[in-house]
Amino acid sequence: MGYRVAVVGATGAVGREMMKTLAEREFPIDDMAALASERSVGSKVSFGEDEDIKVQNLAAFDFKGTDLVFSSPGAKVSAEFSPQAAKKGAVVIDNTSHFRMDPDVPLVVPEVNAEALAGYAKRNIVANPNCSTIQMVVALKPLHELARIKRVVVATYQSTSGSGKDAMDELFTQTRGIYVNEPVRPEQFTKQIAFNVIPHIDSFMDDGFTKEEWKMMVETKKILDPAIKLTATCVRVPVFIGHAEAINIEFENPISPEEAREALSAQEGITVIDHRASEGYVTPAECAGEDPVYVSRIRSDPTVDNGLSIWVVSDNLRKGAALNAVQIGETLARDYL
Repeated sequence: MGYRVAVVGATGAVGREMMKTLAEREFPIDDMAALASERSVGSKVSFGEDEDIKVQNLAAFDFKGTDLVFSSPGAKVSAEFSPQAAKKGAVVIDNTSHFRMDPDVPLVVPEVNAEALAGYAKRNIVANPNCSTIQMVVALKPLHELARIKRVVVATYQSTSGSGKDAMDELFTQTRGIYVNEPVRPEQFTKQIAFNVIPHIDSFMDDGFTKEEWKMMVETKKILDPAIKLTATCVRVPVFIGHAEAINIEFENPISPEEAREALSAQEGITVIDHRASEGYVTPAECAGEDPVYVSRIRSDPTVDNGLSIWVVSDNLRKGAALNAVQIGETLARDYL
């Protein structure tokens, strides 16, 4: 049995990755609709190796009869069209921030809290978490089960693709321009991104944190455990694809690096590469196009009782967006639809 599927935001970086992932994982599809804004109508997007699909106008599309919608058009657009699709009977897997903290909308990472999908029918919407949250909670899950996490301090190193294609283009243009002595003109970012790092992702809030940092705090509580205390510093780095995170964890109970390594290695979706030698760890350049969350640099923190530090890397377009959404769709198809 196949499903009628629509991808909203099909011409964007995440939308294209969703269509690629659906094809690669052979999701059972009888009919595929690629939807975007009116300016993209008539263009084509790839679905698998041998098929191109014409883009249709999202504003004119009738969702009646559609089973699943994978949505990544931006929060404002999703706020309007995801409920419309849900009212027509489709189950919407929404990749934007708009619905994540809605108490009636499950916020799901299948390896971590697939059981939350049982509540999908309240709104017919399931939220895909923030990309930096996804890879972190996949790594935290087995450690939390082993020794109970009290507090997390995380610093992120987030690639430009997290801000979309125009942001990636700006990194490329600035890098090339610096070599030929052209002036740097930031447009997508607040400061120069080439050969620089920017400790500012999303808007600032009244307490001094950015909204990206706030997302990591509140989403972790909703997905994993409301008792976990978490503080984040989110940084944009001059990398095209792949987010990295330096995570320091304080536990309620003792945990050794060896126990942590064993628990992480047994967790679905994680690949541990942790050799205390040159090249014995994973960097963003090596994770691009890959499905797993990679964990390296597992070591004790001697400055606190029951402390541990780890390095976590993942493709933010893949596991941080498209793959996680498709895995949600696969779980819904297997257990609920």
